[in-house]
Amino acid sequence: MKKLVVLFFSTLLLSSVAVAQRTKPPEPAELEAITARGRILAEYDVAAWHSTDAVVALSPPKGSFEGFIARKSASGWTVVYGRLNESGDKYLIAYEAVQQSTPSDFKVTTFAKPKEDTTYFLKAARAVEAAKKLFVPAQARPYNVAVLPVGDDRFHVYFVPAQTVLGTFPLGGDVRFTVSNDAKVLETRQLHKSIIEFKVPEGVKPESGYHTAILDDIPEDTDVFHVLAREPKVPELVVTQKFVYQIATDGVVRYMMTTEAFKKIGQKE
Repeated sequence: MKKLVVLFFSTLLLSSVAVAQRTKPPEPAELEAITARGRILAEYDVAAWHSTDAVVALSPPKGSFEGFIARKSASGWTVVYGRLNESGDKYLIAYEAVQQSTPSDFKVTTFAKPKEDTTYFLKAARAVEAAKKLFVPAQARPYNVAVLPVGDDRFHVYFVPAQTVLGTFPLGGDVRFTVSNDAKVLETRQLHKSIIEFKVPEGVKPESGYHTAILDDIPEDTDVFHVLAREPKVPELVVTQKFVYQIATDGVVRYMMTTEAFKKIGQKE
C-alpha cells in the first residue's frame, strides 16, 4: 500500500451501539451497488442544483411550489417543482425543468394551471412525506432530500446535510428510508450519526480523505456521494471496525484489507 503524503479529515462517526455483524468482506456486487447508488445520488444533487437556478431565474411567485422531485430517464433528468394537493392524490406541478445537452443546462416549462400528476411524481412525493414524519435531524441545520426509485415498487428517500459554507463539504448525520409505492416506510437505515466537515486548509494538497465508521462494516451510499460532490477531487479511505475500503474519485468502492492489517502498516511506519 502506498503511503499517503496527507491523510486529511480523520474523524470518527460514532453510534452509541455498533451494529456491524459481518465476518467477511462484502462481495464485489455489493460494493458495485453502493457505487451505483452513490453516483445516482450525486447526479440527483447536480440536477436539483442547476434546475433550481433555472427556475429561480424566472422569479416564481411565493408559494407556487413547496418542493421538487427529480427523475432520470434515458434522455436525462427532469425536475418538477410542485406540491401535493389537499387530498394527497395528485401532485400539482408548477414548473418542469428538463435537462438539455449538458448537466447544467435546463429548459423550464411554466404551468399557469398546475399540471396534475397521479403516477411517478405523486408516488415519490408521498414517499418523501412519509419519510419526513420519521426523520430526526442530527443537527439543527438545512438538509437536502433526494428520492430515487428502487425497482418498480419502492423508493429510497435520503436526508443529507446541505452545504452551508462555500468550500466546506459535510458528511454524516444522514438517513436513508425505504418506502413503498403506497407510502409505507419499510426500512430506516442510519447511514452516519455525527456530522463532520471536509475543508482543505489553504496551501494543503491532500492525496486522500480519511474517516472511520462503526455503524456497519461497509461504506455507505453517501460516502460515495461525498467523494463525488466535494472539492478538491481526492479519494477517500473508509475504515470500519473490521475492514478498510477506498472510494476513488469516480465513486468506485474497492475493498483494500482488514482493519487489523491496516493498523499494522501504521505501526511499522
